[in-house]
Amino acid sequence: MSRSFPMPQAFVSPDRIRSLFTEAMSQMYRTEVPQYGTLIELVADVNAGCLQNDTDLRDRLARAGELERIDVERHGAIRLGTADELFTIRRLFAVMGMQPVGYYDLSVAGVPVHSTSFRPIDEAALNVNPFRVFTSLLRLELIEDEGLRGEAEAILAKRRIYTPRAVALIERHEQKGGLTEAEATEFVAEALETFRWHGEATVSADTYKRLHDAHRLIADVVSFKGPHINHLTPRTLDIDAVQARMPERGITPKAVIEGPPRRHCDILLRQTSFKALEEMIAFSGDDGAIQGTHTARFGEIEQRGVALTAKGRALYDQLLASVRGEVQVGAGGAKAGAYDDELAARFKALPDSWDELRREDLAFFRYSATPAGIAAAAGSMLPGDPEALIAKGYLAFTPIVYEDFLPVSAAGIFQSNLGTDQQQNYATRSNRDAFEAALGATVQDELALYAERQAASLDSALAALGLADLPLKTVA
Repeated sequence: MSRSFPMPQAFVSPDRIRSLFTEAMSQMYRTEVPQYGTLIELVADVNAGCLQNDTDLRDRLARAGELERIDVERHGAIRLGTADELFTIRRLFAVMGMQPVGYYDLSVAGVPVHSTSFRPIDEAALNVNPFRVFTSLLRLELIEDEGLRGEAEAILAKRRIYTPRAVALIERHEQKGGLTEAEATEFVAEALETFRWHGEATVSADTYKRLHDAHRLIADVVSFKGPHINHLTPRTLDIDAVQARMPERGITPKAVIEGPPRRHCDILLRQTSFKALEEMIAFSGDDGAIQGTHTARFGEIEQRGVALTAKGRALYDQLLASVRGEVQVGAGGAKAGAYDDELAARFKALPDSWDELRREDLAFFRYSATPAGIAAAAGSMLPGDPEALIAKGYLAFTPIVYEDFLPVSAAGIFQSNLGTDQQQNYATRSNRDAFEAALGATVQDELALYAERQAASLDSALAALGLADLPLKTVA
């Protein structure tokens, strides 16, 4: 007699888990911060208008496989307090197919953290859902008051920001190589608890004040049960339109848009936000009778452009620094117009056409064989030079979207939304080795990832044209 055995349950893909988590996070944040919902609606309206009025943009996004991801695209940000918390968050994001990319030292801009971005790195995964979480670790060594530093360390050592079940499911994923649909659903619910807002501080009002006086961000990291998500950012196709229309929806934007100026060919990342909410909190002790306020969570919007090469990035940094060194924008935004004008003028030194950016090796592009090229290849009519293939319309290129962050912009957003122009000059600077030791891994080099994608796309395109053995697989 034959015996039947239950079929093993299949594992769901990390892309599926990431999408489930993104949707759950968005729903939670929309409930916690109603203005986020207003912002999402505004961005959706602007994006729909852009795609309707700019067919070239729509076609370019469609060719790159990026059209479907626009509406689901989000990035979040959290701030952790200990090496153990950072180590476990890496394992948690790995379940969702997200890896640490890039090292960002924000202490040079007066913010006592260093950071990385957890995100998918494979092109196909990015096009399914490019969810990113900018993850910062508090640098306790930058707290000058030794007594306060020790107190902060003791407070953080007591907290546990992950549920036991979330940790168990992370371990199951690591041991078995995946999660079933039911396990994935449970994992998302458990992981979400780490990012949830808690209106009860874990410290007294006096301790909170001392932490706050050292730096507002230190108070935000140390004083609560967990690292509440402090913003969840949608991607817009026209950030200037969103900035202009935010007041129509009852939202006051920050004075200037961080990053490069408005251009025909978008580069890197532009960001704006509305000021952080002032939220009621209850301090520990006295049965929560002592009430106060805390400012941390805010709304942010981003517009993403092409990823720049090392050469392009050096030019970008030089141009941006030259403007920021001469034109300062106050909290009231009195000089915002002057800053924007000067920024646009300086950035004329950076080419504003896709072909010039490509030819001058300033940006990364994805190459593909065109239908005309494939048809010509059948007749053995192709030239053997990539530039000639491009000129004849046999080889096409589209910009590779920048998936990462900018330290100066991140610091600008942080400072603006801490409700202060507070600046600190920390003696200690970059400490990537310590960050990676806490992380338990080496962060990936974002420039190397873009270069690999560009090279792989060129190889694939040339192979499609029957030119896989072309000796010169480079472009100008």
